[in-house]
Amino acid sequence: MVANVSANDAFDDPAYRAGVVDLLGLLGLGELTGFERMAADAGLAPSLADKAALAGMAVTEFHHFERIRDRLDELGAPVDDAMAPFRVPLEQFHANTTPADWLEGLVKAYVGDSIAADFYREVAETVDPLTRQLVIDVLADAGHADFAVGRVRDAVDADPRLAGRLALWARRLVGEALAQAQRVAVDRDALAALLVGGVDRPGMDLAELGQLFARITKKHTDRMTKLGLSA
Repeated sequence: MVANVSANDAFDDPAYRAGVVDLLGLLGLGELTGFERMAADAGLAPSLADKAALAGMAVTEFHHFERIRDRLDELGAPVDDAMAPFRVPLEQFHANTTPADWLEGLVKAYVGDSIAADFYREVAETVDPLTRQLVIDVLADAGHADFAVGRVRDAVDADPRLAGRLALWARRLVGEALAQAQRVAVDRDALAALLVGGVDRPGMDLAELGQLFARITKKHTDRMTKLGLSA
């Protein structure tokens, strides 16, 4: 059981507990899907070293999923039930953003996963400290960001014509990712409740929610610069 959450604390509120279960269910599905995607990308890797690197990152993603599953078990929330509400929007995102090749797969993982992580971190600012720490730990980069940046920059340096195509691809990804994040935040009342009223601080009003997505967009622009692509 989690220390620092007493009988009089946040989890006594069914709405708050439902919001945390939603957050962990969404994050858990993201980690499980990330594991599957990285394992598949490893099969497309151009070298054995790249294949091994991605396989190792996939294993880390799965261990992150296990931590979330275990916490959901402690909360009495079966992981399947917690993840189920988010399966359709996540599958829709991936159906709309199927990469054409290895490089597009790397950009998708870097851009798409990072936008999702930014959203989770923003929501985590509204929850109890132990849930927040779990989210932060699970979102810790396993080395995939530097791996993706290095491979994409090397490819663009070798063939500058790739930059335009990959930049367009990244713009498509950010549009799809933000649309799905906004849809989830609106459609799931329990998750939205975390944003509009947290445990340690007042919730966000509409203006602050707008600023949340503006911050996510700004971080995306910074990542595009790091990739050597225009936002």
